[in-house]
Formats: sequence, C-alpha cells, structure tokens
Amino acid sequence: MEPAFLRSLPLARRALVYAQQMHEGQERASDHAPFILHPLEVAALLHNSGHAETVVAAGILHDTLEDSAATPADIEGRFGPDVGALVAAMTEDPSIEPFEARKAALRDQIAGFGPDATAVYAADKVAKVRELRGRAARDAAVPATDRERLEHYAHSLQMLEHETPDHPLVRQLRFELEALRALPPSP
Repeated sequence: MEPAFLRSLPLARRALVYAQQMHEGQERASDHAPFILHPLEVAALLHNSGHAETVVAAGILHDTLEDSAATPADIEGRFGPDVGALVAAMTEDPSIEPFEARKAALRDQIAGFGPDATAVYAADKVAKVRELRGRAARDAAVPATDRERLEHYAHSLQMLEHETPDHPLVRQLRFELEALRALPPSP
C-alpha cells in the first residue's frame, strides 16, 4: 500500500517499505487492522501540515525502534542522521518504570529535541486519540479502562501547548481530546 501523498517523496517511500517489513504481522490493538496504518496516518498528518520529507519519513518510522528489531544504527544508516536522530528522540526508554515516569521522561525528551520532534509526537497523539475515540464509540467503558493513557495524552497536550501552541496538529489534538470527553458516558 502506497498512499498518493508519498508519490513525490522518495525518502518517505523508502521509509514505508522498511517500516512495512519491520511491522509485518503486527496489528493495531484498536481494530486489528495492519499496524502500518498508524505510522501512515502520522506521516499523512505531517505531510498535510507542511513538514519536510525527513519529518514525514520519521513519522513513518517513529515506532520501529520500540516495536521491531530495528536499531538506531539501522535507521541512521538507511535514512540519514536527521531521520535517525528524530526517530531516536521519539523512542521511550523501556527501563523507566512505572508507566507515568516513562511517559514523563519521553515528553521531556521530545520537548528537548525541538519542533520536528514535537510535530511527530503531536501527529502520533492525534492518531492515537482518534483510535481511542473509535474504540470508545463502540464500547463506552473504554475511557474508564484507559484512564492512565488518557492522563498521558492530557499531559502530552500540556507539553505541546507549551512548546508549540499554534501548531495545527496541537490544535487538532486538543479537539480530539475534547471530542473524546464529549462521548456519552456508559449507561
């Protein structure tokens, strides 16, 4: 699957081929669709908000270090130091526990890396909240069971509003969280 927006982006197309290989057989938890749809949505959000091809490529690759056998050296060697550094910035440290501390460290890491990282992070969170909202529309108990994740998304929005308050993806994330909160409570 190669979306039309990638036709004029050779680096991002190569990133897609690699990401498809690395995520082969993986599914999204929200709907069991092929996992690659998530990084593609992130990349489309980045492309449609005017980001450079290196940022779009990093969006496609942003989960490869956490969810596959890819290494930072693999990413840098295949896609260059800019993409490699950005993907590494998007990768949480699995040794940090508990969940809240690990996610707080990731938010600090993203904020410290700069605007390209906050853009990829915002696009990732927009896609994740949309997935969660879709699940919540089918099962009203979802927001209650994903309280920890929702709190992380709220903290993510706070960080992003501090770093890049006027970025269109930050505004979109704010809307997605508001829309999720507007879903009717479970009966």
